[in-house]
Amino acid sequence: MNFTTSPSGMTRPFSSRAHMVCRVGGLVTLVFFVALLSPGPIYAYIGPGAGIAFLSSFLIFLTTCFVAGITLLTWPFQWLIRFFRARHVLRNSRVRRVLILGLDGQDPNLTERMMSEGRLPNFQKLYKTGSYLRLKTSLPAESPVAWASFQTGCNPGRHRVFDFLIPDRKSYLPKLCSAVISPSLRNLDIGPYRIPLGKAQVRFERKSQSFWKILGDHGVFSTIQRVPITFPPEKFHGVLLSAMSVPDLLGTQGTFSYYSSDEGDKRTVTGGAFAQINLEDGAYHGQIDGPENPFRCDGQKLHIDFILEPLGDGKGVRLRIGDQEHLLELRRFTPWILLEFRAGFTMKIRGICRFYLLEKAPHMRLYMSPVNIDPENPALPISYPATYSMYLAKTQGRFSTLGLAEDTWALNERVLDEDAFLEQAYLVHEEREKMFLDAIEKTEQGLAVCVFDITDRVQHMFWRYLEKDHPSNVDKDVTRHKNAIFDLYERMDGLVGRVMANISDDTVVLVMSDHGFKSFQRGVNLNSWLHQEGYLAVHSGPSGAEWFTEVDWKRTRAYAVGLGGIYLNVRGREAQGIVDEGDAAQKLKNEIREKLTTLFDSQLDRLAVGHVYDTSEAYSGPYSEEGPDLIVGFKEGYRAAWTSVTGAVTNTVFEDNSKSWSGDHCINPPDVPGILFCNRKIREDNASIMDIAPSVLDLFGVPIPSFMDGVSLFSDRSNPRSSETGKD
Repeated sequence: MNFTTSPSGMTRPFSSRAHMVCRVGGLVTLVFFVALLSPGPIYAYIGPGAGIAFLSSFLIFLTTCFVAGITLLTWPFQWLIRFFRARHVLRNSRVRRVLILGLDGQDPNLTERMMSEGRLPNFQKLYKTGSYLRLKTSLPAESPVAWASFQTGCNPGRHRVFDFLIPDRKSYLPKLCSAVISPSLRNLDIGPYRIPLGKAQVRFERKSQSFWKILGDHGVFSTIQRVPITFPPEKFHGVLLSAMSVPDLLGTQGTFSYYSSDEGDKRTVTGGAFAQINLEDGAYHGQIDGPENPFRCDGQKLHIDFILEPLGDGKGVRLRIGDQEHLLELRRFTPWILLEFRAGFTMKIRGICRFYLLEKAPHMRLYMSPVNIDPENPALPISYPATYSMYLAKTQGRFSTLGLAEDTWALNERVLDEDAFLEQAYLVHEEREKMFLDAIEKTEQGLAVCVFDITDRVQHMFWRYLEKDHPSNVDKDVTRHKNAIFDLYERMDGLVGRVMANISDDTVVLVMSDHGFKSFQRGVNLNSWLHQEGYLAVHSGPSGAEWFTEVDWKRTRAYAVGLGGIYLNVRGREAQGIVDEGDAAQKLKNEIREKLTTLFDSQLDRLAVGHVYDTSEAYSGPYSEEGPDLIVGFKEGYRAAWTSVTGAVTNTVFEDNSKSWSGDHCINPPDVPGILFCNRKIREDNASIMDIAPSVLDLFGVPIPSFMDGVSLFSDRSNPRSSETGKD
């Protein structure tokens, strides 16, 4: 594969496109014939609780070869169509290139403060020579919702992403809002063995269209890297690497492993798994758990054995995994290590992980990151085209593919400390920066976008250092990393400088965040409040059991799921609904809204809720009714409690947040705007994250579809849309 020439498909489309297709086609054909003679890698489906469903390598390569052949036959016609479309677009385009640098969660208050102190010279330069403004975030102010609004120019009623979690209306259990993964329904069972006859389906739940898909339809090439809510990857004229919602090899959103030889160290860790390692003949023996074996009916898990051999003279520990040997240094992350789980029939499922040696003596303690999907041999689609992740891995080395790559739960559970977390976060960041700078160099014309989420993760975990009285500071260090967030912002300023280096006048640069940040000191269990107010019923006294296991749905009128959404138990919509639609439902919503806005925290002597939004008023579009009925906009310092998110009903409404996750943004959206810098002058009144998509289309001279709620920031017209009707 050759991505060294311009991938725009506009200035040098023949050489780059033809060369890439021919190289890929030839490679696929070669691998196909090799696969006939030797075992090859397989594609796998990964889904929570569903195991892995395989399609045989023979069928995979047969299908791939067929697609490659069709591509080779049709690419000249595709090129001609895009060439003429691109020429038409270029006549109306104001720019040659647009670069978007996303800094998830970068806060305007901190940014403005540090600019005034002279600590962010590159941000300050952008402000003086171009524009800076505070950017309205989404409702609710959550990353999946905001980034979905960014890419579609729509409110959640049109793009259908309402929260990290939404309820299954049949079971009431929380589920991911952005993607649904379902296993193959066709299997052949022979005794204890199972042969999958089909492949799993990965369905993209976000609706509407991304602006890079619309650009591609007009011949403009885009490079999209790690933008949240792009899994599974969509087909368009460009390349894309998915981000948020990409699972690990177990099918979860990230499950770390903690190994210990200390028999008194057995414990349950949220977000991870504990395993005992045993000393035998001078070495410690352990096991790495993998996904379920899809070739067995009993759901038996795959695993890999490993051995830890302590080395003398303080040289660390030798890790043996099969034929591999790796040196583990104390309190240092390893490079990415390849794991191969053998599923039978010479089939392998490949993943990658990092190890971190926590302690060598008197006890052996070891952290293992979640097992990421191997980008070089992906077990399910994580990029478009599929070869893009392979290209990045081959040219830049293996990299994290997990949607939530920084292990916040390992720090919450104090398996990792702050030093280890920062090392891990910056390792991920360096991978991403290398990718984006390479994309900028190769995208001579068109669009390049990359989102960096280290700004979000570090602020979540280190906000407590900014507040001496934060409950999260109890029994923790409060001085060592007091400048971690400020140091991070200065590093982001350096990144802005590297992006801006050698930028020509015909390139527009946007540096933005999806929301800001505030303190998270107190959690509010909305389900406990609904129970105490008589809206949610339980079979017996609240015990704190998760996943609504004790809720009596036949007597429940309202329940909470996610980070601030309240749902009515509507008859005909929910499986056991009892609230009638229409006037009865509206009356109930009004009653809950009025009571919640007076919710008083006696411990801190203040109100906890700033505003409660009725989504029938706040949203518009064909999917509005699928979201929450109410969204709670908490005041600064408050957020939905951890217990509330998991569907637990307790005896208390308020609880101190003692976890390291001490900062948040899931509060009243006007209180957590994002930032937007641009090297051009832009319209600065009432700008919203929904305005980015139509603004980019406008820059390239592409008509703005009528389904977009946002407007261009580069136009004096109040609503510069075409009469086109876009897809919802």
